[in-house]
Amino acid sequence: MAVETSPLAPLREPVFRTLWIANLSSSFGGLIQGVGAAWLMTSIADSVDLVALVQASTSLPIMMFSLFGGAIADSFNRRRVLIGAQVFMLVVSALLVLATYSGMITPWLLLGFTFFIGCGLAINNPSWQASVGDIVPRPLLPSAVALNSIGFNLSRSFGPAVGGAIVAAAGAGMAFAINAVSYIALLVALFLWKPAPKAESPLPREAIGPALLSGVRYVAMSPNIIRVMLRCFMFTVAAISVLALLPVVAARIPGGGPLTYGILLGAYGAGAVGGALLSARLQQTLQTETIVRMAFAGFAVCALTLAFSPWPVLTGLGLAIGGGCWVLALSLFNVSVQLASPRWVVGRALSIYQTAAFGGMALGAWLWGMLAEGVSLQASFLVAAALLLAGVVVGLKLPLPPRSALDLDPLNRWKMPQVEFDVEPRSGPVMIEITYRIRPNNVPAFMRVMTERQRIRRRDGARRWRLMRDLGNASQWIETYEAPTWTEYVRHNMRLTKADANISEQLRALHDSEDPPAVRRLIERPPSWLSAIRSRPHTADLGPH
Repeated sequence: MAVETSPLAPLREPVFRTLWIANLSSSFGGLIQGVGAAWLMTSIADSVDLVALVQASTSLPIMMFSLFGGAIADSFNRRRVLIGAQVFMLVVSALLVLATYSGMITPWLLLGFTFFIGCGLAINNPSWQASVGDIVPRPLLPSAVALNSIGFNLSRSFGPAVGGAIVAAAGAGMAFAINAVSYIALLVALFLWKPAPKAESPLPREAIGPALLSGVRYVAMSPNIIRVMLRCFMFTVAAISVLALLPVVAARIPGGGPLTYGILLGAYGAGAVGGALLSARLQQTLQTETIVRMAFAGFAVCALTLAFSPWPVLTGLGLAIGGGCWVLALSLFNVSVQLASPRWVVGRALSIYQTAAFGGMALGAWLWGMLAEGVSLQASFLVAAALLLAGVVVGLKLPLPPRSALDLDPLNRWKMPQVEFDVEPRSGPVMIEITYRIRPNNVPAFMRVMTERQRIRRRDGARRWRLMRDLGNASQWIETYEAPTWTEYVRHNMRLTKADANISEQLRALHDSEDPPAVRRLIERPPSWLSAIRSRPHTADLGPH
């Protein structure tokens, strides 16, 4: 349907449209700041690897702190998180302006400021990306992600060229000042945004530490997401060679300067806009894996062009191809992660995806800078192109999952069980036994379904999952698992999605009885429990009845 494929369709949503325009302004300022930082480093440092580290200093904190940002996005009000991150980056940018105009700036101080701006992005990005799924209907999510790419790359098309002109005319300090001002529009839009109130959860907010672990566990137990992460890391570690070394390419062009660098980045951004606009049509006719392989191969062409091209026009054409391939690959990686993640964990899943993406960028920027410094600029691009072509071959063994319409809304079938004595939220551990009756000829099918059942249980927080067969009754099978507390047991069951219901239905079909599988819930009570309870102050009963 057109509403699902047009990259412009989400702009019909007023809230998304306002925030998108404000993000466009902020991205424009960020690209101007990036040109100023990269070119200032070429002026105050005499090492190629320090120039490459400007890119790494922004990517590294996103790799380091993105998961923390994802846990915050899933646990706190996302609008408030976004406002806090924007205010932090505004303050850091203002300090960078002061340090530059006062003459105090040094290579390592410049890297420090860009590192802190990257820290702000690490907190901001998971909340913003997770919020997109709250603002637009789920069928519009791929288009909204593509539209975000269009917005950023519209900034990249014009921001670097404008930034180069600003640096050439007024210096890097003016570029930093414009970036600081650009945060204001987004802050105003965020203050005006009034998201619909969410239904209050019956459970307490998950603490940051356990939230981090549950996010990592969910991703680790989701093979499709892991596959996306691996392919994304391989792509970014090779593709970042172009952006990391582009200031050096521009400086070595006869007559090259900051304006040349900005124009080359503009060509890259223009190609990215074209790739985003083509994305919807390509997804109508081609599988996700096919498009991603094309992106790997196309970016290899970009790297080879920069390795051998003696002409600025040809270099710009190669960069346009690379920009289109960049946005095609990363937007598909992003959408694949979002469509594979339920809302309760989407911020953390996206943050781990960001960790893979920006970790690849940080590692790649350092590697290609070292290789260019130690061998040659051309060698860096040749090795990067070879790695990208290898990524095409890897796709034969680790293809991305096909686009699907999994319904990851909460299943909401589980009801609080009745218990015969008071159970406090922190009481535990809780052990669950589920008894099935399986005919001998259905055992192979049962084992296949239980393999998936085990993955889902562990993914959603179950511990010590086991499957046992009764020695005195060969048709009786018992599934057991544990939750550390009653609260975590309830949380585990509330995480089941409508897509998971298929496994329960298959098990019910294999169960050889008119009654459903018998469920027993047991709570550990060591012999010393009663005396410990008597010695504790009385607490209000918060358990189920």
